Amino acid sequence: MIKVIFFGNGPLADYALEVLRDRVDIIFHARTREDLAEVKRLKSEHPDAYGVLASFGVIIKQDVLDLFEPAGILNIHPSLLPQYRGPSPIETAILNGDTQLGVSVMKLVKAMDAGPLYYQTSFTFQEDTPKLAIYEQLGKAGATWIADHLEDLGTPIPQEGEPTFTKMLDKSMSPLDPSKKTASELLNEIRAFSGYPKSKYEFFGLDCTIISAHVGEDSPLTLPCKDGTVLSIDQIQPAGRKIMDAKSFLNGYAK
Repeated sequence: MIKVIFFGNGPLADYALEVLRDRVDIIFHARTREDLAEVKRLKSEHPDAYGVLASFGVIIKQDVLDLFEPAGILNIHPSLLPQYRGPSPIETAILNGDTQLGVSVMKLVKAMDAGPLYYQTSFTFQEDTPKLAIYEQLGKAGATWIADHLEDLGTPIPQEGEPTFTKMLDKSMSPLDPSKKTASELLNEIRAFSGYPKSKYEFFGLDCTIISAHVGEDSPLTLPCKDGTVLSIDQIQPAGRKIMDAKSFLNGYAK
């Protein structure tokens, strides 16, 4: 069985591993910067081992990259590169209202997400597709291609077009601002920021996380938004309390 050293963290890595574990021999899973020393040791013992990466979050220096030549470390990146380079491609696509998202398998280089492409494909998603479902489809698609082609990768081709870049998510993005954004824009934030950093709004003096919502006025708990649009809250979680539906929240907290 083909040997693979895997680099990765988070949902993209988890879904890629679901595929790879059944198809290749994962001899090591690197999760931290400190793990790179073990990568070097194992690569010297298993020179035929390939490297596969999905959302590692650690800069890999040239001396480690060189160990995996000529194929290089294969990076599963959930965008149609050079679009959405950086740490939050799926979240940025959701924020922008994209329904067509893609995955690229590229050769890892020092410059961020700038390596040549082995493979690229796209999928069309519904506007309300949960973020984790997108992670799953893109991660598994990239991993499946790798498992099918590790012994016949071909020559990667340079990326074409003007790159766009994403940024790290942080808690400053959490507050919802219905005075400045439409209901659709706020719904995209709720979907994109599920898990982290989460979308927040204050109701009745309570700091609340908005778990799910939809555009329209058919919920007992609504937010009037920009341009006369309305966001209906479906599920909500007051700080320190359990998740509840809008009706239960109003019954317990409305003043």
